[in-house]
Amino acid sequence: MTKEEIFLRIRRDSWREGLSVRALARKYGVHRRLVREALSSPTPKPRRPPVRRSPRLDPYKKTVDDWLRADLEAPKKQRHTVKRIVARLQQELGADVPYTTLRDYVSLRRPQIAVEAGAPAEGFIVRHNRPGADAEVDFGDVWVNLNGTVTKCYLFAFRLAYSGKSVHRISMSCGQQAFLEGHVHALSVLGGVPTGQVRYDNLTPAVSRVIFRSRSREESPRWASFHAHYGFIPFYCEPGLRGAHEKGGVEGQVGYFRRNYLTPVPAAESLDELNSRLQECERIEDGRRIGLRIRTIGQDFTHEAALLMPLPDEAFETGLVLTPRVDRYAMVTVKMCRYSVPVRFIGHQARVVLQSAEVVIHVGRSEIARHPRLTGRGEERLVLDHYLEVLLRKPGALAGSEALDQARIAGAFTAAHEALWAKAKAELGDTEGTKALVEVLLLHRHLDHADVIVGIRAALSVGSVAHDIVALEARKAAEASGRSPTVTAPVQEPRLPDEASEPQVTSLTMRRVAQLPGDSRPLPALDAWDQLLRVARKEPS
Repeated sequence: MTKEEIFLRIRRDSWREGLSVRALARKYGVHRRLVREALSSPTPKPRRPPVRRSPRLDPYKKTVDDWLRADLEAPKKQRHTVKRIVARLQQELGADVPYTTLRDYVSLRRPQIAVEAGAPAEGFIVRHNRPGADAEVDFGDVWVNLNGTVTKCYLFAFRLAYSGKSVHRISMSCGQQAFLEGHVHALSVLGGVPTGQVRYDNLTPAVSRVIFRSRSREESPRWASFHAHYGFIPFYCEPGLRGAHEKGGVEGQVGYFRRNYLTPVPAAESLDELNSRLQECERIEDGRRIGLRIRTIGQDFTHEAALLMPLPDEAFETGLVLTPRVDRYAMVTVKMCRYSVPVRFIGHQARVVLQSAEVVIHVGRSEIARHPRLTGRGEERLVLDHYLEVLLRKPGALAGSEALDQARIAGAFTAAHEALWAKAKAELGDTEGTKALVEVLLLHRHLDHADVIVGIRAALSVGSVAHDIVALEARKAAEASGRSPTVTAPVQEPRLPDEASEPQVTSLTMRRVAQLPGDSRPLPALDAWDQLLRVARKEPS
């Protein structure tokens, strides 16, 4: 029991049962002095803090105080640390004072000496936030179990200062693409743009250089174009801890969200799945009250949402566009990582759109490859399908290829493929057997993966490795499931222009016809010409 509970029970028993001081002391196993104290006051007296003496430091306290007073006039980076004070006491006075004793004394005396010297007190001012005006942005580290691998990711947080409404997004990096995509996602969820300032620390994706002793910043060109496109004003905080206090709302929000919704370490198959879960967490947050506020976050945001600026009509392209050339290994190099493309594009100039989570590769107007973005320096991503045409001419290169190894790890090259390859090599030899396997792998381009696997197993069951048999059995499996046996890309219907939003384009010929007067002449009669259709058949002579 706590001391307060003992006091309560002693007073209750004394009032109800009329027990004496001695009987109460015997019942609760305490001294009679404590019983008398409980009967005189319902709350125990606060415990007096012990006065701890430091006999080894006492002779030198005045000297240490003098050094701390001198630090008030010294440059900030040349003031005494505890370690330096210990060293000076040993060198100049021969004193052997424990580090921990001196550390506790300096931490107590340094602020007291500053106040005695008239230094301004450190305090904070409550900021007035207008609805729909200001917001704060920050990144935070978070560990995620992605597909069985614990990976370090980054949590983007965009917080409206008035309501506390926050939008979060997890990405593999905190680079400029993730920074811009986080903004696009947050502004689309909020349904508008803050009319005032959006506060940032000096993030590398936004700030190229901090002007010395100034609030001015040299911004990244893409970032400058981005906030000009959306029409909000960025405000950059001071570097270091002082700047963190200027956007304390989002600093605390990142830690709060990480502790309450990302603990324990979340597990997901992909970041898209994890980010969809965050949306449910944000809906739960709408019912929370911050501090002593009367209204919830969602109620305040309902009032604030109507005061936000509307979003621009056109979305900003957040991906970084690069133009590498496809090398002889059918790969393009993007940010020190390499990605494969179909071999027929070797030597072509590609156009790569680098996003935070994926890399999209185009040649001309056609998309030729799409890969998840790699984050490690020198990593490679190869797709076995991209090299099948070369492997038909060089079948010996398949067994030791990196593309085959990655296909096995990804599960695209299954045990059924391995069994077909082994049987083909046993019947046809290594070269022809590998070619037979490649011809089967080509079926994946126009048939569903699961149907091809069924076709391989059916062909092996009858002792055949011919790709024609595999294709026939795969089509049978698709038809038995009620699906189309051929996988084709979806055809996009041409979108007709909206008459209310886009102007109609009229050809010059149609414009001239529209300006001609109406033709009131009767239609021509063609009855006289019908006799040409009735030609007399000549009788054979």
